Amino acid sequence: MTAAALSRAEPALEILLLDRDELPQGPENRRGVPQGRHAHLLMAGGLSAMEALFPVSVRDRLLDAGAHRISLGNGMLALTPDSGWFPRWRWDGPHMITCTRALLDWVLRQALLDTGPHVSIHRATVEGLLGDAGRVRGVRISGAGPGLGPELEADLVVDASGRGSGSLKWLDGIGIRGVEERRIDSGLTNATRIYRTPAGAESFPLTVVQANPYNGRPGRSAMVLPIEGNRWMVSAGGTRGGEPPQDAQGFLDYILGLPHPIVGQLVSGAEALTDVVVTRGRSTSNARRFFEKSARWPERFIVLGDALATFNPAYGQGMSVAALGALVLARELRRSGLAGPGLSRRVLRGAARHVDTAWATAVGMDVLYPGVHGGEPTFADRVAARYARRLTRAATGSYDAAAALWEVTSLTAPPTRVLHPKALMAAVTGPLLPRTAEPPLWPAERDVLDRLRKAGRGPVTSQVLQ
Repeated sequence: MTAAALSRAEPALEILLLDRDELPQGPENRRGVPQGRHAHLLMAGGLSAMEALFPVSVRDRLLDAGAHRISLGNGMLALTPDSGWFPRWRWDGPHMITCTRALLDWVLRQALLDTGPHVSIHRATVEGLLGDAGRVRGVRISGAGPGLGPELEADLVVDASGRGSGSLKWLDGIGIRGVEERRIDSGLTNATRIYRTPAGAESFPLTVVQANPYNGRPGRSAMVLPIEGNRWMVSAGGTRGGEPPQDAQGFLDYILGLPHPIVGQLVSGAEALTDVVVTRGRSTSNARRFFEKSARWPERFIVLGDALATFNPAYGQGMSVAALGALVLARELRRSGLAGPGLSRRVLRGAARHVDTAWATAVGMDVLYPGVHGGEPTFADRVAARYARRLTRAATGSYDAAAALWEVTSLTAPPTRVLHPKALMAAVTGPLLPRTAEPPLWPAERDVLDRLRKAGRGPVTSQVLQ
């Protein structure tokens, strides 16, 4: 996405995209994306940014490749932590795209190569920066193929290398130190298995049982995500002390034992296409580097995407934040050009504003789980969590509350959206509809669930873990 932003600059730039991985020729998983095998959501704000970055429609290409367009308003079943199920409203609300991360990466890469005549991709590892604290003039690399030497001169260097970014070390090498960093790690472990979508269930809504950060116990969650190829991706997540197991029977027991067994009921009789894949550790933590606050910053060096901030993937906002950051770069290049003084600072500060929204959501919840590493919840965290809990409870029976949550979650509105008068009033008065213990299914969907439950394990007798 960063390369797409640069490819539309005037005058045209020659763009060299460096990657440590040997990139696949199709939508395949790769080592450099540790969460790539688990559920990903492309929110409306991120998709809108991608549409602005490319001269072709990313949305159309994804849908043509089998991705799904899901309405937050009525296209999903979502069980909240302690307030029952969200209703399904007539208003669609924002939409999100669901597919594998591998498909999204491949579609974006092909769109870039199809529309960026001055873009080339090379396998190499960046080892450091060329230049000094005033200006970066290129990078030092290793493992490059023919045509690239150990030093690569450049007019602009953008680090979009993800969670494994070496930016702090590289900056230290040119004399910039003391960048503030914060890491909040709930110990989330993800376990995922892919199933063939059962016959007749092709239109069944995305289904999620959310984790509960409020009861002092480890968070446990699961979701059924429709993906390309007529498949369901089923991902379970558990914070420290509540991790899902990797064996097939244990995985099924785990999702059947959630506060509602619907995810397990849907797949207990479905055909599994893969083993259970588990990813744990630092690849699920929240980490933020406050580069925009650094006292000194070199011209011609920018950090974006996961290299700037990473989030617990359970909240589904990382890809969208990266796209919005790239859009900031594109706008600043149009405004002042590559040579404009202060370009790097302006891009960092603009990208950081998008980070703020996702960071508040992820950290505000994760600090509440037992055993979290990186800090105790502050007074502000507790106040924000209390308000979020009230607003979520209201959203189970108030359209105004639900709309505010959808717009902030989908990154189509800033966090202040939840403080608009109608949202505030809804949070104060509470839900206008009664709490529902069972998911709001349409008759045909109820028939599908009943059939799948009967085809699987039948009545659930396993212990409920909350």
